[in-house]
Amino acid sequence: MHSYKMSAPLLKVCCARLKGTNSCWLLLRKQGIRWFQEGSQKTFCRGKGRLNPASLGLQSRVRPLTLLIATGSGYVGYDQYGRYKERELERRGFEVPPRIANDTQVALYKTIPTRLLSRAWGRLNQVDLPTWLRKPIFSLYIWTFGVNMKEAAVEDLHQYRNLGEFFRRKLKPQARPVCDSHCIISPADGKILHFGHVKNCEVEQVKGVTYSLETFLGPQTWTETIALNKDEDDDPSSFQDLLVTKEGNALFHCVVYLAPGDYHCFHSPTDWRVAHRRHFPGSLMSVNPGVARWIKELFCHNERVVLSGDWAHGFFSLTAVGATNVGSIRIYFDKELRTNLPRYSKGSFNDFSYVSNNNQEGISMRKGEHLGEFNLGSTIVLLFEAPKDFTFNLRPGQKIRYGEPLGTI
Repeated sequence: MHSYKMSAPLLKVCCARLKGTNSCWLLLRKQGIRWFQEGSQKTFCRGKGRLNPASLGLQSRVRPLTLLIATGSGYVGYDQYGRYKERELERRGFEVPPRIANDTQVALYKTIPTRLLSRAWGRLNQVDLPTWLRKPIFSLYIWTFGVNMKEAAVEDLHQYRNLGEFFRRKLKPQARPVCDSHCIISPADGKILHFGHVKNCEVEQVKGVTYSLETFLGPQTWTETIALNKDEDDDPSSFQDLLVTKEGNALFHCVVYLAPGDYHCFHSPTDWRVAHRRHFPGSLMSVNPGVARWIKELFCHNERVVLSGDWAHGFFSLTAVGATNVGSIRIYFDKELRTNLPRYSKGSFNDFSYVSNNNQEGISMRKGEHLGEFNLGSTIVLLFEAPKDFTFNLRPGQKIRYGEPLGTI
């Protein structure tokens, strides 16, 4: 140990005299390494404990951000590679089962403050823009999402004071003719995610990914406003049976996804009577087709407004599902409805009946009549009773516009 300490001044002197000679520097470097090894070995052998990196001029630097970025990048790369292989298999005609998120992944997604972000986005949408800034911002949005402004009732971008007015723009009357020859039409512009029969109380949000009918609609407590003639029993499909009010009928569903570039208002899909509203506060996860294939029961997790009633063939319901940046769901005839509130009880719901002593009929809606609007793209789910020979004239993934027929009887 003493020899190591005495060698330090000698090393400095040698450095001063021999500086500038490459060969000498190489010799000193080797000598210094030897001294360092001898000194550290003696220190360790004398029981001084483990080596202290700081005393040897070494510093251990932990970089959590770098580690997090590297780990995250590796995971994203691995995930994208898996998706690439799935697309290749689908391109070759193979059927690839969807990859379902586990409970941990869903819980991590829910930790993102999407409700807070959606409220902030809603307030930002109401901020009036300077006239000179309106056209550049709206033009960027139009270019990004492929908006067709020729269909808008107001084509001049300077007339929209803020983003909210632009998102909720009205269409020209002739832009969406309503089909009169079919009993049910699309309530909105969008993409057909899935459609078909409801089987065993399970509804498909996309092919191969389902959600519970009872969880989605909530407990059946609206018998006073909607005539349902079945008795509940222990059969697992009893909830579905309760919704079918006529012999020879079946329960059908259709899911329409509204992208950010679509027309954001939705309309009545048929002539029907709205008797009951049920509001489920909840998460505001994205509802784009990719996430719908990933998260089982996505529509049951998210905030939604269920309008229930009846039409010519029995039970009928329309559900507006909220999404990220779409916390605000507006129903034109319901001034009491408030969505995306700062606080709510998990698993709760709020009921409101449109049938009262002064209004025994509820709210009568005509096919094509304005019903409500989103602040941005989201999803409409139709659940309805119809004769078993009802046939959808659709294909999964097709683009559809408000007013176009969904099926025939």
